[in-house]
Amino acid sequence: MVETVSASSTASASDRAALRVAPGLRGISGGELARKIVHMAVGLIAFAVVFLGPALSALAALTAVLMNLFVLPRLGGKALWRERESARGMSLGIVLYPFAVLLLILVFWQKLEVAAAIWGILAFGDGMASVVGMAYGRRRLPWNPEKTWAGTLAYWIFGTLGASVLLWWTATNPLGLSLLASVNSGGREISIGFVLLICALTAAFAAFVESLAMAVDDNIAVPLLAGLVLFGLLSSESVSIDWSAIGSNALVGAGINLLFAVAAYRARSVDRSGGVAGFAVGTLIFASLGWRGYVLLMTFFVLGSLATKLGYRRKADAGLAQEGGGRRAARHALANTGVATLAAVFAAITPFRELYLFAFAGAFATALADTLGSEIGQLMGRRTFLVTTLRPVPRGTEGAISLEGTIAGAIGALLVGCLGFAAGFFGPWGIAVVATAAVLGSLLESVIGATLEKRAMLDNESVNFLNTLIGAVLAVGIAVLVR
Repeated sequence: MVETVSASSTASASDRAALRVAPGLRGISGGELARKIVHMAVGLIAFAVVFLGPALSALAALTAVLMNLFVLPRLGGKALWRERESARGMSLGIVLYPFAVLLLILVFWQKLEVAAAIWGILAFGDGMASVVGMAYGRRRLPWNPEKTWAGTLAYWIFGTLGASVLLWWTATNPLGLSLLASVNSGGREISIGFVLLICALTAAFAAFVESLAMAVDDNIAVPLLAGLVLFGLLSSESVSIDWSAIGSNALVGAGINLLFAVAAYRARSVDRSGGVAGFAVGTLIFASLGWRGYVLLMTFFVLGSLATKLGYRRKADAGLAQEGGGRRAARHALANTGVATLAAVFAAITPFRELYLFAFAGAFATALADTLGSEIGQLMGRRTFLVTTLRPVPRGTEGAISLEGTIAGAIGALLVGCLGFAAGFFGPWGIAVVATAAVLGSLLESVIGATLEKRAMLDNESVNFLNTLIGAVLAVGIAVLVR
């Protein structure tokens, strides 16, 4: 299983220099085109997942990781490396690709069609995004000038096709393939129209995430997040959904969020992109959970904005304030509310409503705990400690915590838990579940900040997204254990 570095719709300056070495398809060299052919050819192996089953598929992916790490470079694999990879002495993407496939198989071992479909998006969507983006891309994305509209559109189209074929093939197992008698993979009926719809939605989501400027390698981030989305959409097949109620809520939510977006922009709490992202997030949450879910969103937004504005001049003088005068952009909004928004949607369309409601509340409680902890701690914290060593450090240090900030964060998490109970999302015991998950998630976020973010392996938005994801997963896990 050979693979190239994470594809993108444009190349860096050093890569563009390498593209001029050999002639190729309009704007892309022969060597780069060969990389993408290999990239997509590897995706054909995904058809064997239904034949191998989860155990053998995972073993094959693990073998590929080890082969690409230790053996391939000695067998001529360096010919596929770019100039900067040769200078670095390794190609990280060649290793991360099969590692991402391994993670997909391990996470979705009971739903191999999800792993196969996301593999299709990663292979064909990502591969064609690079080819089309470098050959025909002219117009840059407004939120990331390193990517193009042509590449992103190619990602969506070919990702949809690849995912649809592989999901249908693996789920239905039309040839009755099975290497071992104990393997029971596929063999069920599934609507082609439903497959196309959910794969198109998942590929669109994956294309958007891939288009974002993230410090974390998108060979890992994109497939795992897209896998969660596809799993949720696939689960909706067995649920009777009240689309009329969702539609009515969406109309009401759109009107309310339009007013709030304009008000927040004029209050200088968000910039233009933040207002658009907030409108989309708020409308989706209101459509999925009605006003009850919207209360949790507004609690996070209002308290988080107030904490950011509180003592802003003092924090700015100390170099600790939120950039842009405290205005939050789309990347801030999506990093802090993306997980909760997905949980709200899946609570409405899947049979796992109770668990997704815990994830929804846990994500917002963690986001609020982190925001209050950071803002209050930077403003009022008397002594700050590095979470990994407990040694005193200056305020604003990545991974630093303070008693005042920790208490403020815990109060915010407890408030979200109480609102979730008042909204009827869970029983009174759920308050402790959500608050505990949020506090633990915030502490883990500090650990990530002190390690990965400090080494520039993750940016602040990536850390915030991971923070809310950890809080949501912890809330679900604790709820399952104690109920």
